[in-house]
Amino acid sequence: MTNQSVEQFYLNRISELQAALNILVKRRSQLAWLRLGTLLVSAVGCWQLWPLGVFPALLFLVIFLALFLYFVKIDLINKNLISNQQLLTDINKQEIEILGHKFLHLPDGSEFKPTDHVYANDLDIFGKASLYQYINRTTSQQGNKLLADWLLNNVTADEIIERQQAVKELQQQTAWRQQLEAYGQSTQITVATQNKIQNWLEQENSFIGKTIWQVVRFVLPAICISIIVLYAADLISTKTLNFSLLLFLAIAFSITKWVMPVYKQLNKIANEIETLRDSVEWIEKAEFKSTMLKDLQKQFSANEQKASDSITLLRKIFSRLDYRFNPVVFIPLNTIFLWDLQQVLALENWKQKNLHNTSNWFNALAKFEVLSSIANIAFNHPEWNYPELSKNDFVFEAKDLGHPLIIKQKLVSSHFSTKGKQQINLVTGSNMAGKSTFLRSVGINIVLAHIGAPVCASSLLLSPVKVISTMRVSDNLEESTSTFYAELKKLKQIIDAVNKHENVFLLLDEILRGTNSNDRHTGSEALIKQLIRDKAAGIIATHDLELTKLAAIFPDNIHNYHFDVAIENEELYFDYKLKDGICKSMNASLLMRKIGIEL
Repeated sequence: MTNQSVEQFYLNRISELQAALNILVKRRSQLAWLRLGTLLVSAVGCWQLWPLGVFPALLFLVIFLALFLYFVKIDLINKNLISNQQLLTDINKQEIEILGHKFLHLPDGSEFKPTDHVYANDLDIFGKASLYQYINRTTSQQGNKLLADWLLNNVTADEIIERQQAVKELQQQTAWRQQLEAYGQSTQITVATQNKIQNWLEQENSFIGKTIWQVVRFVLPAICISIIVLYAADLISTKTLNFSLLLFLAIAFSITKWVMPVYKQLNKIANEIETLRDSVEWIEKAEFKSTMLKDLQKQFSANEQKASDSITLLRKIFSRLDYRFNPVVFIPLNTIFLWDLQQVLALENWKQKNLHNTSNWFNALAKFEVLSSIANIAFNHPEWNYPELSKNDFVFEAKDLGHPLIIKQKLVSSHFSTKGKQQINLVTGSNMAGKSTFLRSVGINIVLAHIGAPVCASSLLLSPVKVISTMRVSDNLEESTSTFYAELKKLKQIIDAVNKHENVFLLLDEILRGTNSNDRHTGSEALIKQLIRDKAAGIIATHDLELTKLAAIFPDNIHNYHFDVAIENEELYFDYKLKDGICKSMNASLLMRKIGIEL
């Protein structure tokens, strides 16, 4: 599939969804007329049958009211289908926009940006025009957070392969992925709701373990119903009935005071529970082949009952508790049947059965969302390829490597490879020639590889590795930290990691830029030698051409690359292609003359 066929796929999906939506809208109109007609027929029929007796008239009325309620139910289902079709249509329209590189309106994950991370800030993992913003299609807060965690942490080769297999399978199931996303968009599942449920689950039961409540739930309603039957049979007086009902009303609402803390604790989460139910049910119905997806799916069937059925039951209990908002219904129910007590007992019974499963549902759903997001970006970029993993230490062999966040029409790719430890690759070049972008291309593609995604390259052979970079370094007034000292802190992280023999790959851009040229050169040269001695591997971009002479001293350890610039008629021309050797042309003097500095 090509990029054009991807866009055409979304256009075709929109046409199909719009056609289905039009049918549903017509059905909505038909159901409205059916409801109105049913009410009119029931009113007229009841009027016509009344002279024949109360029973025929009431029977006719009950039948048509039942039919009316049936049409109301069908209309509610139809409305949900309309809402779902609209969400799916919007999802496909958004994907077309993103294909055109219009994604800056999406959540950028700034809340997950760590203050001190070995590569997050340098590689634009979070924030405006970031990798997170580009690939994220998770809808729950748990999914948002999990994707951020995956982008920030490296994993083993086995975990990468497991993720790749899951992503490859979901990549071909676009309609399924979009439906999961649509369910999630209807109402966002929040961490607060998960915490509410978890806190409630961990609390000791107040009702179900006590015999008194088991007796009360059956005995008092039985007595109340018996009194009503006796009154209907004219065996007790109205005064006795009223007194009894008032007594039962007082008992019922005194019990309600015990129930209210539980209700308040779980209040206002019904919509999220419904979204959870729809999402889980959708996952349960799917058939997966990859190990990771099957294992995640099993998280929803660890109990005797399917997770979706358990969640449906919980949603029904919440709905029954919400009857309190309709006094006409709630007061009789609570008086006669001790309604609140019945529901809180049902809640605690549900708790006992699902105590150890609920957190697994949220976590498994978050993983499905993350894998679906990665599969979506894989589907959108058929020209990207899944990296092969090498057991050798260390390998990075890339063909046509590019930056995944650069629009395809402007993307320039390069070949690059480095093998083994004690390998330092020096990249020289003029300003704006592409050195920093190249370093970021290497780093961000390694991050993509770790999350199980394809990379922006025609091929990549990679050893899983921890990336450490120092590219964007700034001062910190709050901590009274200068730019130079901030960079020294970052370099200390690198030296510590190398000294501990961690499996790291270094991306360094213009190191020690905060000091004078002599100290910068002396320090840079010393650092390079130290990195070679301590068996480190990485790429260093620099303007200091003197450092390239180290390749003659360490021919097996230091390799020179460069980016060129051509100057014609006082204008600069860049090809942004990585080449072997040392840069011979620089552009700083021309740029300074262009702004008015007389050299």
